[in-house]
Amino acid sequence: MEITRIFDLLPYMEATFKPKNDFVASKENGEWARYSIKQYREIVDHISFGFLELGVKPGDKIAQISTNRAEWNFVDMAIMQVGAVHVPIYPTISESDYKYILTHAEVQYVFVLGIELLRKIQHILPEIPSIKGVFTYKDWKEAKHLNELIELGKQHPQAELLNERRAAINAHDIATLIYTSGTTGNPKGVMLSHANIISNFKAVSYIPPFGEEAKILSYLPLCHIYERMMNYMYQYKGYSIYYAESIGTITENLLEIHPDILTTVPRLLEKIYDKLQSAGHKQKGIKRAIFFWALHLALRYELKGTNGWFYELKRKLYERLVYTKWRDALGGKRMIIVSGGAALQPRLARLFTCAGFYILEGYGLTETSPVIAVSDFSEHGIKFGTVGPVLRGVKVKIDDDGEILCKGPNVMLGYYKEPGLTREVVDGEGWFHTGDLGHIEPEGQLKITGRKKELFKTSFGKYISPESIEDKFKESLFIDQIVVVGENRKFAGALIVPDFTFLKSYCAVKEIPFTTQAELVKLPRLRKRFQVEINKYNKFFGETEKIKSWDMLNTEWSTESGEITPTMKLKRNFVCKKYKDQIEALFK
Repeated sequence: MEITRIFDLLPYMEATFKPKNDFVASKENGEWARYSIKQYREIVDHISFGFLELGVKPGDKIAQISTNRAEWNFVDMAIMQVGAVHVPIYPTISESDYKYILTHAEVQYVFVLGIELLRKIQHILPEIPSIKGVFTYKDWKEAKHLNELIELGKQHPQAELLNERRAAINAHDIATLIYTSGTTGNPKGVMLSHANIISNFKAVSYIPPFGEEAKILSYLPLCHIYERMMNYMYQYKGYSIYYAESIGTITENLLEIHPDILTTVPRLLEKIYDKLQSAGHKQKGIKRAIFFWALHLALRYELKGTNGWFYELKRKLYERLVYTKWRDALGGKRMIIVSGGAALQPRLARLFTCAGFYILEGYGLTETSPVIAVSDFSEHGIKFGTVGPVLRGVKVKIDDDGEILCKGPNVMLGYYKEPGLTREVVDGEGWFHTGDLGHIEPEGQLKITGRKKELFKTSFGKYISPESIEDKFKESLFIDQIVVVGENRKFAGALIVPDFTFLKSYCAVKEIPFTTQAELVKLPRLRKRFQVEINKYNKFFGETEKIKSWDMLNTEWSTESGEITPTMKLKRNFVCKKYKDQIEALFK
C-alpha cells in the first residue's frame, strides 16, 4: 500500500510484516514493556477516539514533553490521524522556552512523562489560555493518566468519524511543529508536512541492509527530527525498536538488546573513546602495550586497504586481540552507528570503523526533515571528514560565498507565524539557505567547513572560521569543549573546558595532587601540559588562525547551564556574553 501520510505506516506494517511482540518496547521498573503491531494500532485508535471525544479539531496543537518510550509513538500517531498537529518539546529546556513554545503554538493538550516534568511547567500553565488539559505517562494525582484517555476512547469509539478525519488529511498538510532550540533569540517553529518527513525516511531506507528481524536501540530524543525520522524509517522497514532507559543505561541496554543500528551524536562516541582510553591505562605490562598499539593503529585507519598489506596484517592481529573485545562491550555486533547533529571528528570515524563498526555520518537541519546528505555503502558512499553523498531526491548547490543551499521534497513548509523569517531562508526559487559552509568533494561527498554567520574578522582583516579550529582542537584528549574568539582583535584566543574525567585520571597517573576543579585548572604543571596541546594543534593552521591566548574554565558546559543546545551545538553568543570578562582578559 502507498504511504502518503505518516500514520499510513500502521496499516502498512500490519499488512507487510510478520507478527512479533516487540515492534516497539520501552523499559519501566526494570522490565521491558513490548507491544505488537496489533496492540500498537489498537492503542493509537483508542487514543484517537479519546481525542475526538475531547473535541480535538484538525489543526489543533498537542504537545509532548517526554523521554523516549513506546507511548510517545502511540500519542504521536493518534495526534496525526485526527488531523491535529504534534508539537514535541525537549524535556531539558528552560522555563521561559516552555512558556514561549506553549503560548506561541497555542497548545491545547500537553503530555508529560511524570511529576518531575509536570512541576517544571505546572505553575506557568494558568498563564496559557489555550491549554485545556494535561496527561502523564506515570500515575500521579496532579494530572490525568494516559490510560484515562485510552479508556475514554474505548467507551466512545467513533470509527466512522475517525475514518473521515484520516481521509481528509493531505500529504502536504502540516504533521508536526518542531521548535528549534536555536543559538540566539526565541525558538522558531518549523512546520513539516507528512510529505516532507516521508520523503526523507523513504530516501534513507535503502541504506540499512537488514530485514525485519533487525533490532534498534534508540536513545536520542524523539522530539528531535533526526531520531524521529529514523524512528519512522525503522517502522517502515519493520525493525524492532527498543527505547533506552536513559543516557546512563546505554551500555547496559546495548548488552541486553544486541542492536543492529544505533543512531547517535558525536558526543557519545567521544565518551566511549574516553572510556577506552581509561580502560587501557588500567592495563599492565604487555597487555597495556598491545591495547595502545591497537588504538593508535585504529586512529590511522584508511578505507579500502590503502594503508598497505602490512597495516592490514597488524589490523587482523589486533582484531583478534583487542577489537573484538571492544565490540563485545557494546553489544557484540558489527552494528551500524549513524552519527549526526554535529561534526564527527575523523579520528573517531577511523577508530570505530577499524574496530569493526559501520560508521555513517549524516548532515541536515530541522528545516530539511532533516537529512540533506548521508554516508552509505555505495562505492564512494563513505569518506572520512565528509557527510557522504547528497540524499536521493534532494538537490544541493554551493552558493558563491560557499553556503550550502538545498532544494527538494524535504524542505519545510515554513516557520510558524513567521513568513518574514521564512523568506529570509527560502528564496524565490525554493532553495533553502542552510547557513552552513561547505563544498562537494571530487567523488561526490559533501564536506562541511563551518557556519556562515560564525566567521569573524581579526583587526588585520583576516577571516577566521572558529568552528573548524574548535573541531580540530577537540581531538585532544585534554579538551572537552572550546570556543574560539577574536573578532576585531589582533589574534585568535580561546576559552577551554577541559575533559575533567580524563584530566583527573591523568593527574592520578602523574601523581599530581589537587582538591577541586577550580584548583586543578590553575596548576602550573597542568597549564604547561595544555600549552603543549595548544602548540600541537596550532601547527594545523595558518598564522592568523593560531590560538595565541587561552584560559581554562573550571566547570563543564551543559544544556542546563545554557552553553549548549539540546542537540549539543555551541550557543556562541550566550557563551561570549556569559564569559565576557574572561574573554576580555585573553586580549589584555
